[in-house]
Order: sequence, then structure tokens, then C-alpha cells
Amino acid sequence: MPFAYVDRDLLDLNIRAIAQAAGTKKIRIASKSIRSLEVLRHILDSDPRFQGIMCYTAAEAAFLAGHGFDDLLLGYPTWEPKGIERLARLIGEGRRITFMADCIEHVEQLERIGRQSGVRIPLCLDIDMSSDYPGLRFGVWRSPLSGWEQARPVAERIARSEWVLLDGVMGYEAQIAGVGDLAPRAALKNRIVRLLKRRSIPEIARRRAEAVSGLHALGLTPRFVNAGGTGSFASSREESCVTELTAGSGFYSPCLFDCYRDFRYEPAAGFAVEIVRRPRRDIATCLGGGYTASGAADRSKLPQPFLPEGLKLFPLEGAGEVQTPLSLRGCRSQLALGDPVFFRHAKAGELCERFDRLYVISGGAIVDEFSTYRGMGESFL
Repeated sequence: MPFAYVDRDLLDLNIRAIAQAAGTKKIRIASKSIRSLEVLRHILDSDPRFQGIMCYTAAEAAFLAGHGFDDLLLGYPTWEPKGIERLARLIGEGRRITFMADCIEHVEQLERIGRQSGVRIPLCLDIDMSSDYPGLRFGVWRSPLSGWEQARPVAERIARSEWVLLDGVMGYEAQIAGVGDLAPRAALKNRIVRLLKRRSIPEIARRRAEAVSGLHALGLTPRFVNAGGTGSFASSREESCVTELTAGSGFYSPCLFDCYRDFRYEPAAGFAVEIVRRPRRDIATCLGGGYTASGAADRSKLPQPFLPEGLKLFPLEGAGEVQTPLSLRGCRSQLALGDPVFFRHAKAGELCERFDRLYVISGGAIVDEFSTYRGMGESFL
């Protein structure tokens, strides 16, 4: 200890549930939520509906391509020339890699490097799916292209170029996929979120359909139209223009995924730390454990004690860099020095940045070890 693990039996349950939830759509795997080559291969081999990977940096895409993965979509724009040049060489060798673009500057940067490399570079147009209401932005700040009116000049610039081509369209409805509506002790907020989601879903579908129709009118036919995340499968799969959905966090199902009303996946990954102190009869202190998730800093980003049941973090200390005290008042288990406490991370793949391997559990026993990116000497962001 400390160690991280993935429960393969629960992972397989989640894989099957996600495949079923996608309906007839293909599923692209978000690698940022996995960060292990063996887990990525396990998912891709499990069902033919899993096709392609959404990467998060150019260096990661090159790393995955070097290990035999293909159909790689960069989920975020990249600008640094050397990374683009490296991927352009791979494209020239026949690898299918698609860059993200949401402005003319992105197009011209990729066009310039494509011309220098003698390679025509595939692009994906990122359409922002957030909803704006008076005094409220329901969503996240991503692409500046909020609809076809803003996207058209970028699409026209792509159409005029000899060195880039339109390969795909993406629209991530973060306000549906990434916002829970079953948060504890937040009944009013949950009702408001559900209301906003109901209003936002048809608007998203209309704007995406308009963008795809506009591209077709320009003679541009994207190979794929990507939508959603694990939390928005139920609505995204109903859009006829969508060809694929993205899933990532649902495979591990971290703590934040406990706060969705319409689905529940199994807690398939976590970590364990060792009890090293007993400052009081009703307190046990673990060594380490402060693996806080990214995003706005609040209690929802803290890892949560999972097993034994009934353990609680102290509000004034939380999960600490070198020690994490836990209240035992709700715990019926007898805990001693050296015993493990199992935690669940708030977000999915970020757990793998702390550990070099995942112990693979099946049938209650360790049956394998999977390397993380970190364990292979890689750290991309």
C-alpha cells in the first residue's frame, strides 16, 4: 500500500451496460478517463461497437499510435508545431488521426504544417453545445462556435484548403453528460438541474442538426458526428445525425457518477491506503490518500472512503497529502494498524496519475497487473 486496482468483473458489467445504453451508435473511448493501455484494449476487444479513441494531447496520440491503436481523435485543439508535425508524419504513414479545430487560426496552423509535411490533415469541427439563458450559462466554456452561424466561416475555410479536410464534427453537451442531478442534500438544486436539462436537450439536437445540414450544403460530408459522454447517452443516441458517442468515466464509475438519477454503474476502480495511527478510539489515520480531482475546488472533488463501510472524512481535514484521518463512528468493522482502507476517486482516469499499475481483481483475487501511463513512464498533462 498504497495501491490502485480495477475490478475486472465490475468493469465488464459497466462495459456491457454502456454498450447497451448506446443503442445502435458506435462508441469512442475517452482515454483521459482510462489511462491504461491494457484497459483500453480490454474495452475495445469486448464489443465491436467500441471503435476509436478520443485522446487529449498530441503526445498521447503518438504514444497510442506507437502501441498499435488507430482511429485517434484529439478531443482538444493542439498548437505546438512539433507535436503536430509528429502526428502529420504518422498520418502520412497511413494512420488515422484527426485534429480538433474551432477557429480559422487552428485551421491555418494545421494547414501550414500539412503543406510543409506534404500531408493532408483531417480535422474535426468542435461545436459548442452549452445553453445560454438570461444570467446563466448552462454548460462549460469550450469552443467559440456556438452554432452553424459561427461555424460556417471555419467550415468554408476548411473547404477551400488543399491541405486539410473535414473528417468529423463534435459537440460535447457537458451540461447533460457531466452534471449530476441526484446530489445528496441538494433537492432544490437537483430539481433546477433536471429542468435545465429538459430544456437544453432539444436545443442541442436542433443546433447539431443545423450544423451537420450546413456542412452538407457546402459539400462537406464528415466521416463521423460525435456527441455526448457517458452521462448523456439517453439523449444523444436519439439524434439521427449522430454516428458515435463518447464514453470514458462510466467504465470505472468514480464517485461523481453516483449523482445521476437515470443510470448507475458499478464502482470498478479505486485505491487503498494503510492505517498507520489511531489517535483516538473512534479515529483511524491513513498514510496518504489526498488524491483530489480536478475542477472547481469543493468537497465533491475529494476521494471518498469506500470500504469498510461507515468511514467518514473530517470536514476540516479532508483527504491529506501525507495523512487522512477518518471517523469510525459509523463503522462496525474492527480496524487495526496496517489494515487497508479502500477509497474511490472523484473522477476516473486521474487516479492513474498517482499509481504505476492497477491490480486486476476478479472473483475476489488479484489475477493480473495492468500498467498505467505513469507506469510506462508517460505523463501527458
